Amino acid sequence: MKLTEVAAAVIERRAADGSVEFLLGQRAPGTFYPGFWEFPGGKVEPGETPHAALLRELHEELGIEVVRADPWLRRQHVYEHAHVRLNFFLVREWHGEPHDHVHSSLAWQRVDAVTVSPMLPANAPVLAALALPEFYAITHAGEIGIDAQLLALAQALEAGLKLVQLREPRLDAARRSAFVHAAVDLCHQYGAKALVNADVVLAEASGADGVHLPAWQLALIAARPMFPLVAASCHSAAELELAGRLGCDFAVFGPVRATASHPKVAGIGWDNFAAAVAVPPVPTFALGGLSPADLDRAQRAGAHGVAAIRAAWGG
Repeated sequence: MKLTEVAAAVIERRAADGSVEFLLGQRAPGTFYPGFWEFPGGKVEPGETPHAALLRELHEELGIEVVRADPWLRRQHVYEHAHVRLNFFLVREWHGEPHDHVHSSLAWQRVDAVTVSPMLPANAPVLAALALPEFYAITHAGEIGIDAQLLALAQALEAGLKLVQLREPRLDAARRSAFVHAAVDLCHQYGAKALVNADVVLAEASGADGVHLPAWQLALIAARPMFPLVAASCHSAAELELAGRLGCDFAVFGPVRATASHPKVAGIGWDNFAAAVAVPPVPTFALGGLSPADLDRAQRAGAHGVAAIRAAWGG
């Protein structure tokens, strides 16, 4: 079956209560999957880039002029009538009011409270990706001490942190196990998710939400570990593709800048990051000398969010 390139939009707006909403359209009668809800967009025509196709389709379908569309996620899905590759963009700025020129209806939704149905089958992983927070904190108890790290973790969780990687290569096995068990329990008290770096056995034993695969482990593993969340560290476009084929929920990519952890490794910079990531196959966090203040720049370059060690704990 021929692969059809599609450009799709997650159009976001800020609701009155401060929450983020996105727009869905209901497919009209006489089309495939009539009555199903989808993200707006359409087919990429010969000679078009996905970005150009997105701007054209949103003008034709909704009557809006896109100002900002950040590359975000690339997914494939095989329907009965077509094999599609969906290039998703996060549309954060536009002119005009969306109108249902081709859809039966439009609806603004929240990822934690989707009220319309049925949804197109390809939407489930997209909604799961939208539910990921935009900041991914990485621990370094082996450097600052277990007690200091647990205190910093508690303070960050109190401030709203929702996603944490427990990465402790400097701790011996006994101290690492004790720290991971305590950190997972603490994360769960605040409704946050915790992933253990590399150690699947420890992740299972501690009740962690998932495992984070270093690049070397990603290259060796044959099947996705059986956790709700699986992430991977990537340093090339090929490794990102591998993470996508394995079914990882997200990846980190870098280093964008030189870091204290790897002072002899030069950062690739934002232009090279954007070129390598493009529209990534999994939500991708930029990593390397970054902080939450870099979020806007990271998202313009194709990142879902930002990951950090020292900046996560006030360093």
